[in-house]
Amino acid sequence: MDGVFSAQEPRCAATHRAAQTTMIGRLSGRLAEKNPPQILLDVSGVGYEVDVPMSTFYHLPPTGEAVTLLIHHAVREDGHFLYGFGTAEERAAFRQLIRISGVGARTALAVLSGLSVADLNAAVARQESGHLTRIPGIGKKTAERLILELKGKLPDVPGSRAASVTAGDGPGEEVLHALTALGYNDKEARLALKDVPPDTPTADAIRQALRSLAKF
Repeated sequence: MDGVFSAQEPRCAATHRAAQTTMIGRLSGRLAEKNPPQILLDVSGVGYEVDVPMSTFYHLPPTGEAVTLLIHHAVREDGHFLYGFGTAEERAAFRQLIRISGVGARTALAVLSGLSVADLNAAVARQESGHLTRIPGIGKKTAERLILELKGKLPDVPGSRAASVTAGDGPGEEVLHALTALGYNDKEARLALKDVPPDTPTADAIRQALRSLAKF
């Protein structure tokens, strides 16, 4: 019978099937790599590739330090995909976004990279679709649909989170990779980085570049 382990079923097969139904909701481990918008999280020797929005990336500790992320675990025909968030509000907003027809995980991450949950809440409340059209992949009609379908469904944000990012390498290929992964083309990304000082930490460089791109 489907969904039931039979007494005759091999133990290894039963274990495998049980593992397939286990969903990951949180991961705690050592931050092994930062390749925005993806990170590698080492949990007891197992490396998990996790995609995160820039709103979460900005607040990650330095590589090698401990970090805990809330996880949205997506299972599709082509594999298992993990999306990590620093707050419950970010994850809840992501889950609301991907429930909207035509909005995939990549677009949802782009939205949370361009707007904080508080800013997204404000844009929806004020019906300001212009804030959303500045995000790659979101046109006027999609922005208006997001405003309509997100009304009253986004989590309240009790307070802002203090930044914990420390200085690192200056802006360069890592920042360009992050911007192009979010949907901006190479020309746009390089233009946005033009006025970012070379000694700017990576997370701050991405933040400044996104602010510049929002003005284009």
